[in-house]
Amino acid sequence: MILGVHISGVEKIYEALDKAKGLGCNTMQIFARNPQKWRSDFLKPEDIEEFNRRQEKLKINPVFIHISYLINLASPNPRLYGASIDAYIEDILEAQAMGADYIVTHMGSHKETTEEAGIKRLTEALNRILEKTGGSSVGILLENTSGSGSWLGYKFSHHKEIIKGIKNKERIGLCLDTAHAYLAGYDLATKAGLDTLLSEIDKMVGLKLIKLIHFNDAKGTLGSHQDRHDHIGKGSIGLEGMKRILNHPKLRDIPFILETPKKTEEDDPMNLKVTRKLRQD
Repeated sequence: MILGVHISGVEKIYEALDKAKGLGCNTMQIFARNPQKWRSDFLKPEDIEEFNRRQEKLKINPVFIHISYLINLASPNPRLYGASIDAYIEDILEAQAMGADYIVTHMGSHKETTEEAGIKRLTEALNRILEKTGGSSVGILLENTSGSGSWLGYKFSHHKEIIKGIKNKERIGLCLDTAHAYLAGYDLATKAGLDTLLSEIDKMVGLKLIKLIHFNDAKGTLGSHQDRHDHIGKGSIGLEGMKRILNHPKLRDIPFILETPKKTEEDDPMNLKVTRKLRQD
């Protein structure tokens, strides 16, 4: 099983690898910079070199980088839209230097405009980003959302339209967040609900495009559209639902990353332990 967590709370970027290894993980997700601020500088070359060295030594692979929360590639605000594209390009170039495999991104908010207009802006932004980073091997994973506010990506017809408009599709994939899917209205607590979700993804874009699963239980009611994660087995999806997802033959070989609550240092080990017990080999 390829299993990891979102690693945070480290001073140096390469220390995330040690933390992942200490948790018994063989993959991880990180923020490469402060997700709540615009970039003020880049990682130091010596820190990137040390990251590369430790990754090879500790065999943490693949490495996923989650994009900054400030970036909105669907924004109708010209200034924010342009700044988001520029920041995204910088992030991909830095991720390439780090040897990261994928950047995970929410699909943006269309604000007071329409979903169609937001999808059009997002598609155009991704085409510009892919063109400007043509020499990069870093993939872009479009994450599904819970559908709160004016966020895109709560149904996979959005992904279909965006991918349809991408000129260079080779580097585009999906990140499936289980909590977001449940809160958007897909009943992953049941076998029928999971089958419905996978059938829709397969019909819209193809299951082969799922390169990462954010393995999170959901805090809230089905279809509530509130983005709240819970500990594995303690949320609305529940132990049986999470077990069914983890062991599904079409999903089990995909990397799983936990983004469960981190109120204490014991939370990640606890959720990893529960996840490993749910796995049927």
